[in-house]
Amino acid sequence: MEPVENEPLPSDESNKDYRVQVTSKKTVMEQIKKYKDVLKTALDKQPEVAEETKRVLLQELLANFEAAVQDNVLVNGRPWEEAADDEEDVDLDSLLDDTIVETTRRRRAYPKKILPHVVHSLKAERKIMGMYEQAVKPQEVLKDPDQESIMNDLSAAAPGMVKQAIQVIKSINTLQKQAEGLCEILNMKSSQATLEIHREVFGSNGQSEALLPPANGASRNRQPIKRAVEEAAAANGYVPLSKKPVGEDEPE
Repeated sequence: MEPVENEPLPSDESNKDYRVQVTSKKTVMEQIKKYKDVLKTALDKQPEVAEETKRVLLQELLANFEAAVQDNVLVNGRPWEEAADDEEDVDLDSLLDDTIVETTRRRRAYPKKILPHVVHSLKAERKIMGMYEQAVKPQEVLKDPDQESIMNDLSAAAPGMVKQAIQVIKSINTLQKQAEGLCEILNMKSSQATLEIHREVFGSNGQSEALLPPANGASRNRQPIKRAVEEAAAANGYVPLSKKPVGEDEPE
């Protein structure tokens, strides 16, 4: 029996790709997730294996399974890494339309669903407010009529008192200026002519004569004006009112 030699394969069969053709990554991921759930129970009936070892082996098994599936599929003729995700192929217009429809449905349905809960909350709040009791009961404050009249009189008299206070302040300032002027006059030293007039009007006494020096070296014996008036009145038979006896005013 002669040995059979292996015939060479045609070139088209040697270049043939045996990877599975798919059109969507999403479908493949759903299948991988489904079979992962099955593989997770592969080591459940191995009691002799420690839990930590089971966990490590299970992670390696799931990772190898997912990598093997991705290496053996073509997404629209492209490898898994080069294929575009399904999210990039989503029609934005249709997604926007679906979102608008969903929002409109919620706006129409949700208020009806929320209304009973709102009514229930309002009733509960009203019930709680009815159970509330004031710790301190307010009392009405009665006004005292006498005190009210006093306050009214005081309010009416306040403007006049203010004006009087202003006038008093002005008067005090004027009086202070007059007092300062009087002090200046009192502190002034009398001149010779002023002393001469004072002696002629009020009469001479020992002190004034001693204080006044004789004018031009000679003493002056001029009679005071007040005394001359009294002597002239007495010579004519006239007595001033200040010199009348007390008994003359009484009726006989």
